[in-house]
Amino acid sequence: MITPDFELSQDPDFLTIIIRVPYARVSELDLFFEGEDFKFYAKPYFLRLTLPGRVVENGREKASYDTDKGTFTIQLPKESPGQYFEGLDMLTSLLAPKKSRTAKHLVEEIGAPAELEEEEEEDFDWEIEQTLYKEAAESPLPLQNYYGFGNLRSGVFQRLQDELGDVVDLKDPDQTPTDERKMRRLEAEAAKFDADHYLADFFEDEAVQQVLKYKPWWVDAHKEMMALQGESSQKHDSHTSVIFSEEEREQLRKFTNKSYLLDKRSRHHAYLGLIDILLAYCYEICVSEGDKNVESSWNVRKLSATLCWLECFTSIHDVLVSFGRRVVCYPLYRHFGLVTRAFNDTVMILQLGRAAVLKCLLDIHKIFRESDPAYILNDLFITDYCIWIQKIKSKKLAALSESLQKTTLAKSHLGFELEELEAAAVLVLEEESKLTAAGMVSKQQLPSSESETSDSEESSSTSSSETEGSDSNERESSTAEDGKINSLQGVLQEERTAPLIDCNGLRQGANASTFEVSDEKSKVSLQSTSVPGKLIEELEKQMHTAMRLSEQREGLASASGFALQEQEENHVSEPVRFSEVTTAGKGDFLEVPSKTNPLLFLCSTNEDED
Repeated sequence: MITPDFELSQDPDFLTIIIRVPYARVSELDLFFEGEDFKFYAKPYFLRLTLPGRVVENGREKASYDTDKGTFTIQLPKESPGQYFEGLDMLTSLLAPKKSRTAKHLVEEIGAPAELEEEEEEDFDWEIEQTLYKEAAESPLPLQNYYGFGNLRSGVFQRLQDELGDVVDLKDPDQTPTDERKMRRLEAEAAKFDADHYLADFFEDEAVQQVLKYKPWWVDAHKEMMALQGESSQKHDSHTSVIFSEEEREQLRKFTNKSYLLDKRSRHHAYLGLIDILLAYCYEICVSEGDKNVESSWNVRKLSATLCWLECFTSIHDVLVSFGRRVVCYPLYRHFGLVTRAFNDTVMILQLGRAAVLKCLLDIHKIFRESDPAYILNDLFITDYCIWIQKIKSKKLAALSESLQKTTLAKSHLGFELEELEAAAVLVLEEESKLTAAGMVSKQQLPSSESETSDSEESSSTSSSETEGSDSNERESSTAEDGKINSLQGVLQEERTAPLIDCNGLRQGANASTFEVSDEKSKVSLQSTSVPGKLIEELEKQMHTAMRLSEQREGLASASGFALQEQEENHVSEPVRFSEVTTAGKGDFLEVPSKTNPLLFLCSTNEDED
C-alpha cells in the first residue's frame, strides 16, 4: 500500500484534509472517521491518521474529487466548534497509530530510575541537577560511552571510524567520557583562537554588517505571530506563518514514527542540544544570506559542540558560551555581533513553536543529506530530533525560549579576554593615527619649507644672477671703459708711436734711435747755427708753438691718465736738451728722442721759409 501525500487545515467549524491520489480507483473509495481516528482507502493508496482533536459525523461532512489534479478534499465537522487543533503540520506524528502514543515500552532497562518524567509535565527545571563525581571501580571490561540524540547510541565510531573521522573533532568517542570531551574541546579552541583574525573582523566589519542586514523567513513569521497575538488573546499555533514545501512534506512522510524512552536527564540534554544546533544553523543562514553552499555543512557541524564534540551540556549558559567561543575561533566571519544575531534568531524560532523548529531541522537534515560524510549526523541526531520534536508540547518550547531569553552572554564569558584585546588594539590605532597625523603635518610643512627654500634659492640665484649680471655688466662696462681707455690709450699710443712725416719727407720711426739727414739739410742746419740772431727769433716763435702743442697734449693726457704724465715731463725737459744739442752744434747727426718733439719741425720750417 502507498501512503499518499496529504495536508491538513482548519477553520472554527471544520477540519479539512486534502489527499493527492493520482491514478487511484475512485470507484473503490473507502472513508472512515470517528473521534480522533481517520482512515482513507483508494486502491493502491491507504492513509491512517490520528487527529489532534475529535471530529464527528453529523451530516455536515463533505467530500469532493478533482479529476484534473487527482485530489480528494474532505471536510470533517469538529465535535466542539471553535476548538483549535494543534500540530496539523506534524505529519510524522499524525501517521503514528494511536496506541503507540501512550503505550509503555514492553522492554525496560534494568537499573533505570524507578520514576520517569512524563512528557506532559507542566514545569521543567532547565538547570540540571549536579552530583559529586565518584570514581568508578575498575572493571575488566571497558566502559561504554554514549552519544547521539538522548545518549542512545554507542559503538558507532568503532564501525565507521574512517567515515566519521572528518565529521567530528573528537578522537575515539567510544572511549572518551563526557567530562573529558569538554576538556579536550576547550583546549582545542584555545589553540585555535587567532587574535589577529578576530581584530581584523572587529575593525573591518563591512562584510559582517552586510550579512547582518539579511532577514530570514522566521523574522516575518514572528512579526505576523506577534500581530495575531496582539489582536486576539487566544494563542494560536504558528501554522498560518510556517509553510512546509512539498519536499519537506515528502521527507516527513519518509520518517519512521517511533517513541523515545528518555529520562529527565536525557530530555534535558536533548533540549540543550537542540538550542546548540539551532544556534549553529542560524549563524549559517545569516552569513550565507539564505543561499546555502558547500561550506554550509561544515559551518553547522563545526559551530555546534553537540555535533562536533558529542558534548552533553548542563545549562543554557554553557551552550551559549560554547557557541560564542567556536564562532570567534573557526568560521570565516569571527564577530561577536553574529553570536548575538544567532541568539536572537533562535529565540524567535522557539517562540514560533514546533512547526518553525521542525522546518529548521528539516533544512539541516537536507544539508547533511547532501554532504558526504556529514550524512551520518542525520542518523545520530537530526532524524531523531525531527521525529521527537513533533511530539513535544508547544508550552515546553515556549518555556525553553523564555529561559533562553533570560540568559545573558558577554564577551568576558568566552575566556579569550576579548574586551582587553579590543581596548589594546584601539590604543594602538590611536597612537598610529597620531603618528600619521604628525607625519602628515611634517609632510605639509616640508613642502612649504622646501618651497620657501626653493624661493630663497631662486631669489638668491636671481640676486646672484643679478649680482653676476651687474658684475658682468660692471666688468663689461669696465671692460668697455678699459677698452675705451685702452683704445684711447691705443689711439694715443698710435698718436705717439705713429710715424710722423714732416713737410720735407722726413720719416720718424718709434723705435728708431737715429735718422739720417741729407747732406743738404745738414748743411742748412750748420749754416743756421752760424746765424745766431735770426735763429733766436725763429726759436722764440717755435717755443710759442711748442707751448700750444704741449697744452693740447696735457688735455689729452688728462683723459688717458697717468701714462701721459711722464710725457708732459719729457715735453718740459726735451726743449732744454734740444737747446743744449742745438747750441752745442757738435756732430753730424741729431739725436731723435722716442717722444714726439714739436721742435723737430723747426729745421724744415726754417728751410721752407728760406
